Amino acid sequence: MLGTITDVVRSVVGPAALTADQAETAIVEAPNPAGLYEVDEILPVEQIEAAAREYERAADQARLPDHGERAAKKVLERLPASAHGTWRVFRTPSSRQAPDLAEITRIFKAHGLGPVSMKACAPSLKVKLAETAPVDVDTPALVGT
Repeated sequence: MLGTITDVVRSVVGPAALTADQAETAIVEAPNPAGLYEVDEILPVEQIEAAAREYERAADQARLPDHGERAAKKVLERLPASAHGTWRVFRTPSSRQAPDLAEITRIFKAHGLGPVSMKACAPSLKVKLAETAPVDVDTPALVGT
């Protein structure tokens, strides 16, 4: 059984190159948030490039264990609570709570309050190695600095 779980995990956790063949989706960019560097505060390009490389490397490293965890969890979550070899599988109640949107929607409809108000989450920070250095027409002094 342990060999089977290991094989499942290994089949999911592969090199990042395996996903490189997938068609890329169009990137939708969110507007810049408040609190960004002013033009005169922007760091040299070398520091920005080093930070982007490190961010991308760290993000890739953070995703790898997640793939393995998901594959193993698919096997383990179907097991009943019990001892399985040297491992005890059990469940504990979650301390997290989430709004019951179906119930909230029902209450809104019952009282004629219209649709449930929603707000967008904070944008996710992404980095991607560019084919060529882009030319920023708004701040040309930043290119190459």
